Amino acid sequence: MTHQAPRLDLVALAMGVAFSVMWSSAFATARVIVAYAPPLWALTFRFAISGLIAVVIARALGQSWRLTRPIALSVVIFGLCQNALYLGLNFTALQWVEASVASIIASSMPLIVAGLGWVMGREKVPPLGQLGLALGFAGVALVMGTRVTGGADPIGIALCVAGATGLAVATLTVRSVSAGGNLLMVVGLQMWVGSTLLAVTAALTEPLQITPSLPLLAAFLYQIFIPGLTATILWFALVKRVGAVRASTFHFMNPFFGVTISAMLLGEAISTTDIAGVLIAMAGILAVQMSRLRPPASPDPAP
Repeated sequence: MTHQAPRLDLVALAMGVAFSVMWSSAFATARVIVAYAPPLWALTFRFAISGLIAVVIARALGQSWRLTRPIALSVVIFGLCQNALYLGLNFTALQWVEASVASIIASSMPLIVAGLGWVMGREKVPPLGQLGLALGFAGVALVMGTRVTGGADPIGIALCVAGATGLAVATLTVRSVSAGGNLLMVVGLQMWVGSTLLAVTAALTEPLQITPSLPLLAAFLYQIFIPGLTATILWFALVKRVGAVRASTFHFMNPFFGVTISAMLLGEAISTTDIAGVLIAMAGILAVQMSRLRPPASPDPAP
């Protein structure tokens, strides 16, 4: 039996671009949040509220609390690595580094996944992918080198790198686990796992001192409903439509949108070197993802 590869149509294209814009906008709005609130407490409240909304809607749709062991494991791992570690480190770093820097480093996550998989022997990387890895990391290094010499905080950059690496390890650890019809429930529970872990860390490391302001409220609500819930649902819908590998190709646009939104919203400066580095990184990410697009096997491979 032959299978037709999922078609990347105009609807999927619009979904992918919308997801990339939403994902990239999270860094600029997070930069606004940490100017008025401690980062870990802000994330704790964001995930608690987002998780509650997702779980309530999931229950209204008849989704179950009962998860299979693989799905429950993915909830814990991604709740820890994505929500607590990855975003916790990024929010903390945004106290000292610009949103454009954080977004570029975070955009390198597909490169880190491919690189680690290659080094660990878990994934073969064809020549196009190897070229993409070299280009992608070179582009990121070009931007980071310029920013560090220009005064960017190296500790903040290290925190961003650690966060992206943690999420990459989680992605390699848990792959191809279906939500089993409980997508919103899984998303909500992951957020609650992250909120719980962040609350403990915040209580030990941060004073709960918040400066109320309209920008803080607007950025906080935006984070809950756009990058937090809408982008997550849109991503899974895109994966269902075109497959995970094809959906992942849209990550190549994240450096461009991240830098552009940071410049528009926060007035962050963009240099010629930044533009060159972003274009090189985008080309590398796209090459890595395109190298993973294989023609469908026929007949079906044995499990």
